[in-house]
Amino acid sequence: MFLKPLRFGTLAVYTQLLVRRYLSTRIIPLIAVAAVGLCVALVVIVVSVMSGFLDNLRASGRTLMGDVVISYPVQGIPYYKEFIADVLKLPGAAAATPLVDTYGLLRMPYPPGPNKDVVTAQVWAIEPETFAQVTELDRTIWWKPAASAQEALVMAEDDPRRQQDLSGLYEDAKVLRDRATGRPGALLGMHVSVVNQRQRDGSYRPRNSTWWMPNHEITVTLVPISEKGTVSQSNSRVFKVVNEVMSGVFQVDKNRVFIPLKEGQELLRLDEASIVDTTAVPDASGNYPVIGTSPARVTQILVRAKEGVTPDELRVQVAEAYEQFYLQKSADPNVRTRPPAAEYVSIMTWEQRLRDLIAPVEKERQMMRILFSITYLVCAGLILAIFWSIVSEKTRDIGILRAIGASRMGVLWIFLRYGLTIGMVGSGVGIALAWLVIRNINAIHMALGNDAPPWLYVTFFLLAAGSAALTVRALTRSRILSVLLWTVATLALVGIGTGLVLHRGFLIWDPAVYYFATIPSEMDWNNAWITAVGAIVFSVLGAAVPAARAADIDPVRALRYE
Repeated sequence: MFLKPLRFGTLAVYTQLLVRRYLSTRIIPLIAVAAVGLCVALVVIVVSVMSGFLDNLRASGRTLMGDVVISYPVQGIPYYKEFIADVLKLPGAAAATPLVDTYGLLRMPYPPGPNKDVVTAQVWAIEPETFAQVTELDRTIWWKPAASAQEALVMAEDDPRRQQDLSGLYEDAKVLRDRATGRPGALLGMHVSVVNQRQRDGSYRPRNSTWWMPNHEITVTLVPISEKGTVSQSNSRVFKVVNEVMSGVFQVDKNRVFIPLKEGQELLRLDEASIVDTTAVPDASGNYPVIGTSPARVTQILVRAKEGVTPDELRVQVAEAYEQFYLQKSADPNVRTRPPAAEYVSIMTWEQRLRDLIAPVEKERQMMRILFSITYLVCAGLILAIFWSIVSEKTRDIGILRAIGASRMGVLWIFLRYGLTIGMVGSGVGIALAWLVIRNINAIHMALGNDAPPWLYVTFFLLAAGSAALTVRALTRSRILSVLLWTVATLALVGIGTGLVLHRGFLIWDPAVYYFATIPSEMDWNNAWITAVGAIVFSVLGAAVPAARAADIDPVRALRYE
């Protein structure tokens, strides 16, 4: 009598029961699940941080400089107001603002005495009203009242933003003027001054309240450069510090200073000036006759795109507008100072301006994905070894299944489903672990930056004492395996506790090196799902070889297997 093959429904029931039994009654599959989970978590955490870094870099470029940047350094773009009017008529432009970008020296108010600190800084002379329309200047102003009662409650009690009425400083910052005296004001990046100290919660306190910058003045020194490329005599002006800004981009907050556009143009001699005929005979006072006016100039124009318009689309529109602007001014016989030709003017999107930073990070992210994908091979190799051992151990069980009618494909599907289950469970555990770490990565970093709290290492020593007691208990019962496991656990707990006692805070993420003040803490879900699918596929591939071996087992020989 021949046994009938198992029907599909019956085979499915047996498959489910066997997979569940193999997973729930043995520790080896749990090790495989843990290995897959750790591999997935490792890849997701690393790539998510790098993706977050790249996203922050891109977002900061747009919020700090708009969508399109028109630039002509040193000599600047004349008739910029007329060109901005043309830009605002474009269908893709929402706002535009002029600025002068240069480098200068800042004479700080500290330390006491005649010898003050002098630092170099990137000076942006701006129109604060239009600049705020293109960028997020209002958001970056730091010393201002809380936006809501809930935000105020989150602030620490000693936070100056909670203790003081900063509404006047905030209003002064928005117009870059000391409104009480009418004097021009300056906005400093939060780290331009050495006075500000960052707290654990991300807020700032002055190291010494005497040198809190909004109470002081700075002297800005700029060096004009003539049209011939020669350096002229430097010009200096005193500015009241009206506030400080925190963009979150360390290199910007460490170097940038904002002053009003009019004062910046005057310091660099880019303001409107009379054109004189030096070949004519001067008058009795020694003045040459005026034959025209040189228009004011700026070195950059920032443009913000309307909703739904991409930076690339806006760049094309702006480039065409500048070409028409140049041709119009060049054809006007009354224009003495012509704007630079279109081929000499840089018109770029914010991403193109940052390509020297963005491109290497993108390449590094792709390289990390490739390198960490090797962990898939580790998962596949580990599962292959585990399943090969299981197949050898379950040879008689496989023989019984084959003897009662299970087909080769049925046996193959049992172990493939086993591998699939391990891959899915491990991937789920890995994604959950990665999400937990990424969401709390800044808190983890802050904890590593401080000495370990006493309660933590005391807890590990208590656990080590309990583990040691269980080791002694296992010795009295002559359980060698238990003795070994509890001894290893005791040594591990003692080692961790000792390490925590000796731990001294250290800085991993230095904002001066990694560009941003905080570690990106957003999960890259696209990468997470791709990583999870990859782990599942390689888990199934790792199980395929032992599964095929199991399917090829001869039932007669299997039943005789010792």
